[in-house]
Amino acid sequence: MAEPLTLDLLEGEWSIARLPAAEPVPDWAWSEVFSSVSRTNEELSIIAPSQQVPSSVKSEAGFRVLAVRGPLAFDAKGILADLAGAIAAADVALLALSTFDTDILLVRQQDLAAATTALSSRGHAVEVELK
Repeated sequence: MAEPLTLDLLEGEWSIARLPAAEPVPDWAWSEVFSSVSRTNEELSIIAPSQQVPSSVKSEAGFRVLAVRGPLAFDAKGILADLAGAIAAADVALLALSTFDTDILLVRQQDLAAATTALSSRGHAVEVELK
């Protein structure tokens, strides 16, 4: 098990949107709180606050964001595996990504209680981050 961590539960709901790969990154993709833009040769994926995603864009809404309080060391081992393992054991689907400083977990709103209980059972703390 990784050392006990603190995860901040960001306020609000996030969506994961999909645009064509060659599409430019739209202005609505950015957020001062959290957003993520990833491009492959097949898609442009954007994670942004749900209220910013136009209804005409293919997207999945209803996600909550849990951000590991960092910064985390690049040579730290097992952090994401421990967090993902706890959430998977609770039968909760997870989208995970990493930034330079930390790891980010997204779970559906309806699974949030199960996910936070699972994380707490592994010794991790979940705190609500206020805007």
